[in-house]
Amino acid sequence: MRHFSIVILLIILSFVSVCLPSFSAIKGKVHYSIPVDYSKLNEQELELKARKFFFNAERISGNSLNEDLTKALMLYNMLQSVNPDNIEYPIKTGILYDKINKEKLAKGNFSRAIGIDKNNPKTYFYFGEFYYKRQLYKQALKYYAKSYELGYHTNYNLLFKLGDIYEKFGDSRSALRYLYEAQKQSPNQELDEKINRIKNFDMINKEYYSDTRIRKFETP
Repeated sequence: MRHFSIVILLIILSFVSVCLPSFSAIKGKVHYSIPVDYSKLNEQELELKARKFFFNAERISGNSLNEDLTKALMLYNMLQSVNPDNIEYPIKTGILYDKINKEKLAKGNFSRAIGIDKNNPKTYFYFGEFYYKRQLYKQALKYYAKSYELGYHTNYNLLFKLGDIYEKFGDSRSALRYLYEAQKQSPNQELDEKINRIKNFDMINKEYYSDTRIRKFETP
């Protein structure tokens, strides 16, 4: 029954996309047919509904299109037309597109958010999440570092992932720096184990190179 309702919703969406350019963005196409006076729409009411569907969509695991995610996308695309200066709308639209692996549309919305406010750390954080999810760690580091610089220096997830990326790059000093900061925000066993693992690995490396140098300069 649930699957049937989603199919019906998508059929309605396909019809509406011909009339409303904002809806058609879900399919990655834009059709201009009937002009819409967005000033007549109630932004606050639309946002409350969009927030509810967004929350429900985020709780659902997997990357398939579902009813809540479809409704959230419809509303956030509409809200961007109602108020194109509200940075939250393209950020949330980008998060939703990222969830269903619509990469071009996700990046487009994050870029639009940066265009609205290039000093907002939230956009850079989710742009970093986009690349981290795809194991593109160099690009993720770029956006995470920018988010940290702009004020997300107390965000646990950001700090943990900065530490994780530096660990992957073999930079234990930088990794421990961010992981210790993460530990101040939210101490937990998983984080403690990660820190201890890096410290032990770093100690073993130092001992190895120290022994190598000693042997190198020993007289035969």
